[in-house]
Amino acid sequence: MTPRAWFRCIDGCPGEIPLTDVVYRCPSCGALLEVAHDLDALRQRSPSGWTRLFDERYKRTTWPYGSGVWGKKEWVAPHVDDDNVVSLDEGGTNLFWAERYGGQLGLDELWVKQCGNSHTGSFKDLGMTVLVSTVKQMIARGAPIRAVACASTGDTSAAVAAYCAVAGIPAVVILPRDKVSTAQLVQPLANGALVLSLDTDFDGCMAMVKRLADEPGIYLANSMNSLRVEGQKTVSIEIVQQFDWEVPDWVIIPGGNLGNTGALGAGFLMLHQLGVIDRLPRIVVAQAERANPLYRAFERGLDHLEPVAAQSTLATAIQIGNPVSYEKAARVLRRFDGLVEQASEDELAQAAARADRTGLFTDPHTGVALAVLEKLVARGTIGRRDRTVVVSTANGLKFPEFKIRYHEGALIGIGDRYANRPVLLPADYDAVRDAALSGVDGRDLAPRMHTDPSTVREVGAPRGR
Repeated sequence: MTPRAWFRCIDGCPGEIPLTDVVYRCPSCGALLEVAHDLDALRQRSPSGWTRLFDERYKRTTWPYGSGVWGKKEWVAPHVDDDNVVSLDEGGTNLFWAERYGGQLGLDELWVKQCGNSHTGSFKDLGMTVLVSTVKQMIARGAPIRAVACASTGDTSAAVAAYCAVAGIPAVVILPRDKVSTAQLVQPLANGALVLSLDTDFDGCMAMVKRLADEPGIYLANSMNSLRVEGQKTVSIEIVQQFDWEVPDWVIIPGGNLGNTGALGAGFLMLHQLGVIDRLPRIVVAQAERANPLYRAFERGLDHLEPVAAQSTLATAIQIGNPVSYEKAARVLRRFDGLVEQASEDELAQAAARADRTGLFTDPHTGVALAVLEKLVARGTIGRRDRTVVVSTANGLKFPEFKIRYHEGALIGIGDRYANRPVLLPADYDAVRDAALSGVDGRDLAPRMHTDPSTVREVGAPRGR
């Protein structure tokens, strides 16, 4: 078996384009590209053979297969030599059984895929390891690449900067001024990237970096580059692997530029095409009400995308009005009987805080997905016994201002139902004792609803637990 992959046009134009070519759209029609794999070659190994191989590699030490991405190298990037892999042990993130939060919502099986438990704190690491490894291989073979560049609302820039720093490749990141958190801004600065802060929004930054990528030697790292999707699709594969190769009923993911939606679908489809799974889950894309072009298109039947002027939202990473990967996302929604729902600023803030009260520490974008989950459960769309996974895309530690302002009651127009403020006391034991004892006795924690173990479908102990 010799695995092989190439770029192809998503609209069906003929031809194969090498993955090491600098190309982002079909040269014939201008449509987006996708990575295609030689499935006949991959079928020479049985489904059980693939699952056994992937389980044997999972989080082990043999380079580079311990990575959650590179452990599935044949399905992702067979074109990259092991010596050119740039890995920070991405993937392998916790699949957290949100038992208490799910119980409050009336769900027996709610799981949160913690993609933010990664080197730079977001799912973007999964795609960037493939992209930067490919660039390193291209440079090793004489390609005149001067720098890797991206537009970003924070997470992509962090991943580009970190992986390029490891590889010794210059990085240029273009950010919308005052629209990323302090934690996100400091990441590319610390890793030595050239940071260009523009007085515009993400869509304006994206327009700039697409023009910059036309310059000789500048390689584009945004999700319109399909190499990103190849790494990110391992989220789907890993979720199934962590359920001992069983498929969840629902997967909910925040949607901004929509590359991750395409990636999620690509992973599940590959599992299905190669016989590892016999059905597909339903996929839900969650959008912020203030940046909701996909939701509006879905309400019209996904006939076309009408870009919007994205308004300011707490969910800054998905504050995108003109997503470049709309066509891929629409195709996934049709194939997976998918849904799109939106969440208001108050809904996302309350959902994030409520989940935090049960042990999570959510970013605002995951808050959007959780708010949409709560809506779908309340409507009866998602049932009590449906195994449901929410994809948490980033680490809550990247957004301390969001957390602090919520608990201070300082978010304008947003309630603080779950706010928790420190009690200020003198250094006096009696005062401490009285406050501690009365505070514990009167603590306002949402009650834990018992889940009957007999209602939870048995699987082997998920690796995330």
